[in-house]
Amino acid sequence: MTRSAMLMFLILWMGQACDAPAIEPWKENPWYWSHHGQPVLLLGGSDDDNLFQWPKARLIPQLERIARAGGNVIRNTMSDRRDGGFEVYPFLQLDNGKYDLSQWNPEYWQRFDTMLTETARRGIFVQIEIWDRFDYTDVRANDPKRWERHPYSPANNVNYTFEQSGFARRYQQHPGQNKQPFFFTTPKQRNNTVVLKYQEAFVNKLLDHLLPFEHVLVCIDNETRADPEWGEYWAKLVRRRSEAAGKRVMITEMWDDWDLTASRHRQTFDHPELYDFVDVSQNNQNSGQKHWDNFLYVRNYLGKRPRPINTTKTYGADGNKFKHTDQDAIERFWRHLLAGAASIRFHRPDSGLGINDRAVACLAAARKVHAQVPLWSVEPANDLLSDREENEAFVAASAGRDAFVLYFPASQRERRVTLKVGARSGTLQIRWIAIDPGEIEHESQLVPASGELAVEPAGEGNYVAVIEVR
Repeated sequence: MTRSAMLMFLILWMGQACDAPAIEPWKENPWYWSHHGQPVLLLGGSDDDNLFQWPKARLIPQLERIARAGGNVIRNTMSDRRDGGFEVYPFLQLDNGKYDLSQWNPEYWQRFDTMLTETARRGIFVQIEIWDRFDYTDVRANDPKRWERHPYSPANNVNYTFEQSGFARRYQQHPGQNKQPFFFTTPKQRNNTVVLKYQEAFVNKLLDHLLPFEHVLVCIDNETRADPEWGEYWAKLVRRRSEAAGKRVMITEMWDDWDLTASRHRQTFDHPELYDFVDVSQNNQNSGQKHWDNFLYVRNYLGKRPRPINTTKTYGADGNKFKHTDQDAIERFWRHLLAGAASIRFHRPDSGLGINDRAVACLAAARKVHAQVPLWSVEPANDLLSDREENEAFVAASAGRDAFVLYFPASQRERRVTLKVGARSGTLQIRWIAIDPGEIEHESQLVPASGELAVEPAGEGNYVAVIEVR
């Protein structure tokens, strides 16, 4: 597909061109996203972080599986590390084996265009991360030479030397230590103009391909500990380029701190003029009540100026080296869903469920709940629960207290709570939705409305109750 044909296709998909951003915070409830003015809840999962690198024959079935499950968002790092052996670098490799950072590898960018086109065709949104600190390190045991063989390393390009760039041959510290000078090149940092011009060329090339599309969010980094000046520089470049093209791309930065009250997160929270939304993926390193409370801290902090809160990496899978289980992932997904996250995605294996059967079941259950009670019509309301042990249940409720969504994690022994539904007459309808594959969904119940309602799931798995006043 030519670029002009691709652009025409996308205009048809979007419905019409407009001056406002195609995807932006919903004006009626800015905790959530809207697409050309219509609210949209972003839910997804995928089996890799950089699906654009996948061969098309493998990419299309992955996207089809996501869409069939009710998924409509993926994460896409611009990573070129050779995890699968089929990944390619963005730069042209010369006959002598070295790379020219001023010339491009057409295959890399064609793959990127293909991913953008195929996701747009299926109504799947894409959160792109420009830089991933793990691409420029030698610390990984399963791939200890990522930096040593990367085109940005002076040993592998014809554009600068070690002395000119200030780079070393190896970087064996964990990237969380922020020792890699690759992330210190901007003018307010070390002003490394030798390297910065090639970084800028890459980001500008990325934007050349990205800007014709209108289903893309941009995150500057993956779980970074970089100086705030680093993210600010690239956010402003993306903003300038997008506005020059008559668009406004939604931008954020993702920080590494698991504690969302840490001062580093305020570099995003306190700068809505720079960052249009917030990504709190690292909250998924937490579990139980702490996970819920951590997220609600962000909602309260942003309360005077709400913005969408995304969580693009939901960790958890049995056998994971971090000892996060399948159940951890499911609970994190549902806590964030009821707490008001705008976008939730299962992380790739083996750190997450990806788009396996358990992830698919979660997405399908969440869409059933959302069809009955739109999630943007309720807010977290655990204060309405009593007789509750820690992590036993979580609830979101409508402002008028006439609709409730109540989640029971399978990991808890005691699962009977009391829900305050207010003093009213009439009837409550309770619909039970099973979250786990193979579980039985129970028929709806009608019970008399009263001030309090005892609720207990009939099955042993993960269940959600949708309760409405009739």
